[in-house]
Amino acid sequence: MEIKSNAFLVSGGSSGLGAGCVRHLTSAGANVAIADINVQAGTALAKELGSQAIFVPTDVTDETAVQTAVEAAIHAFGELRGAISCAGIVHGERLVGREGPHDLERFRKVMEVNAVGTFNILRITAAAMQANDPVESERGVLINTASVAAYEGQIGQIAYAASKGSVVAMTLPAARELSRFGIRVVTIAPGIFDTPMMAILPQKARDSLGQQVPFPSRLGTAEEYATLAAHIIKNQMLNGEVIRLDGAIRMAPK
Repeated sequence: MEIKSNAFLVSGGSSGLGAGCVRHLTSAGANVAIADINVQAGTALAKELGSQAIFVPTDVTDETAVQTAVEAAIHAFGELRGAISCAGIVHGERLVGREGPHDLERFRKVMEVNAVGTFNILRITAAAMQANDPVESERGVLINTASVAAYEGQIGQIAYAASKGSVVAMTLPAARELSRFGIRVVTIAPGIFDTPMMAILPQKARDSLGQQVPFPSRLGTAEEYATLAAHIIKNQMLNGEVIRLDGAIRMAPK
């Protein structure tokens, strides 16, 4: 699928990996709907990018909010050809800690945003894309964000790992089902990336994490994630796959 002149929705698009995708896609000539809960950052980014971008306040766990974002994208740009799910949260807590077992509501919250939110984007954007006219037999492409934690969750990451494992598990059945519409589904599983979530750590801790990556021994960048997302959009044979983007890191237990 061509990027230029096509419209995409990016959830979590106001910062981090999502903002990297928004900037990369618009620089390649795409129109982008930024769907994010952060109104200030999302509005500022859309204003910066001009007519190629709109911002729609969106809680990915809310059915009405996601439907509104999709409708706004179609109204602004005529149709929706792709969606990239980057909205997510992290939480660290042991299964059994000093204060007792893992808090159940905090586990539910992580699952709700990361797993249910991704599913919500998938189902509503796919329903809209199936009405598109096919271009070279293709109607759309959906890109999810998992994590290497889905495979090597560390101690204290049980909620996050479970949520990202769910995203991995959705990929193939979604791709198989949507193949009859000409809609592809691919998931990216990033390693340690330089995002706002990572920015809260001291520089020494960030440097230490980067050095754990075999090569290149540093944190990944949002542009590197966006470059892969753009390639997925353009390469029609990529479908039903989870791609690790991690510099060959395999996470230790802690």
